[in-house]
Amino acid sequence: MSDSAAGSIYDLGYRHYDGLRLGRRHAIWALYLYSLRNVFGFGRSFWAKAGPIGIAILVFLPAVIQLGIATIASGELDVFEPEDYYGIIGVLLVLFCAVVSPELVGRDQQTKTLSLYFSRALRRQDYALAKFFAMLTGMLSITLLPQLLMFVGNGLAGDDFGDYFRDTWEDIPAIIGSALLLSSTFAGIGLLIASQTSRRFYSTVGILAAFILTFAIAEAIFHSADEDIGKFVLFASPLHFFEGLTLWFFDASPDPENVLAKANLPGIAFVVEALAVASLLLALLIRRYERISA
Repeated sequence: MSDSAAGSIYDLGYRHYDGLRLGRRHAIWALYLYSLRNVFGFGRSFWAKAGPIGIAILVFLPAVIQLGIATIASGELDVFEPEDYYGIIGVLLVLFCAVVSPELVGRDQQTKTLSLYFSRALRRQDYALAKFFAMLTGMLSITLLPQLLMFVGNGLAGDDFGDYFRDTWEDIPAIIGSALLLSSTFAGIGLLIASQTSRRFYSTVGILAAFILTFAIAEAIFHSADEDIGKFVLFASPLHFFEGLTLWFFDASPDPENVLAKANLPGIAFVVEALAVASLLLALLIRRYERISA
């Protein structure tokens, strides 16, 4: 008695790809879109969406309240002045940055997927830039859009939108400029800190400290030191120089009891600092990913 067995041999080797190669530019764009979805937790669980979307809703509340009052009053009525808006929502902006930044860059380190990104057409600096601009876009959605919404809503609530626009059109460049500088600096601070570790808790605490702790220290030093010397410590506090540049953009003066009024620093200095800091943070973020092990 003999046994016979039949078998098959399969060629499992790699086949040459002859299709369209979209290249580096498409890879950057795809990573940007994917990261932008992650900013608000789209495509993920409810809890991944709850934080950023909940904060975004709270950020828009002052704009919605002002629109409602302006509509009822049927006239031009600024409940929240443009230069005061970021001061009202400042804590929410910090929380948004602390929640989103670790999600954008920390998960890739935690799941060890950076090597997969860098093994394709995507370069290390491309990864950093895609993440930065995704975070910047997310920040602009909660800084620029509410301000523009209030501007348009107030104009429509008035008797003549054309007259309102002619009287207040200077606010539009101020709204855009302040939002861009604020958002780019927030994005740079958040991502640079979050890129140092895969642990979300450490990243979140570090980002909160970068804003809140520096604010408290700057206030304490300013009030305890000589004003001619202590006033320069305000440049080391992101929340102070954000307020300073916003007041400069809108040609407004701080409250007399505000430390910025007592320091009497030129507003343009805060704008120059924001430009320099945002550029430096982006350069450091790119350098971080050029050196990170993947």
